[in-house]
Amino acid sequence: MEQKATRLLKGVVPDELLASYTRLLAEGACVREDAPDLLGGIGQVEALTGSGMAQVQSSGPALPQQLVPVPPDLALQGTLADLTRRLVADQERLLDGQRRMAETHPWTSSVVTESADRLVRIITDREEISTVSRALISAARHDWMTLDNQSVERPMDELTAVPPPPSLDGHVRCRAIYESGCAEHPVGLKTIEIAVEAGEEARLLPRLGMKMKLADDSIAMLPLTPTGMTGALLIRSSVIAGALREYFEMLWERAVPFGAASAESPLSDKEQKVLSLLVEGVSDAVIARRTGMGLSTVRRHTSTIRAKLGHSNHHFAAGVAAVRRGWIK
Repeated sequence: MEQKATRLLKGVVPDELLASYTRLLAEGACVREDAPDLLGGIGQVEALTGSGMAQVQSSGPALPQQLVPVPPDLALQGTLADLTRRLVADQERLLDGQRRMAETHPWTSSVVTESADRLVRIITDREEISTVSRALISAARHDWMTLDNQSVERPMDELTAVPPPPSLDGHVRCRAIYESGCAEHPVGLKTIEIAVEAGEEARLLPRLGMKMKLADDSIAMLPLTPTGMTGALLIRSSVIAGALREYFEMLWERAVPFGAASAESPLSDKEQKVLSLLVEGVSDAVIARRTGMGLSTVRRHTSTIRAKLGHSNHHFAAGVAAVRRGWIK
């Protein structure tokens, strides 16, 4: 692993930083408090985390934080993303100067060429998917965005609620959109609360068709299966990543902030009346008698309510979900 890191990063990052990175790779990880002694000072630790070559991870509130190296290829990706941003800024200044030159000397012309690698990689190894998924946040320089639904391979009761890294010392804005059902399960709710306490901005939508992780407009990870644990796409194309960013922003505008005191109900008055009876767990026939509606009308309303809530079958579950979202008291 150290040889691969040297091959990929030699000459791209300062030799002193590369030496600290390879030392951390050899250790695998170290307690965050011990990192300055191991790596040559707090400056080296900050340089590694700032360049996306290492990240701080926590296995739980009671355990010490660890400084963990990201895989060499992602360390290179993060470094190149930072260099690219600097080059883009320089290029913008160059183009502005060329425009001014053209205005002063109309006969002056220049040809500006742009080239960039477009890479979409399929990952099918479970361990690699997990490693890349955890390390991907280190590639973010300004924005880290995720979509998360209820598609999991294990029961949610068996999952461990681990907070994400803090919002990278305020330099990176971390945002997540969760399927509303995640917040209606005790473990899912606790996971979101821990993430929010760590600095994440969270919002909810009734239904999300897929999971997603996106760093800036530069790199994204998408699932090939519902959970994403048996197949995933790692996308480094800025064109595709930019489109995914627009998709995320569209969903973000529609989503309800997590923890809002109340949310405006999207239900009509008749649907609201039907929903208030759903909480009691009564049948469609009883609801029809109490409201004076036809049975087919009640069934149409209950179907619409469940669709808006994201619950497909159980009346009581739909009612509980509506109460938690503030649609009924």
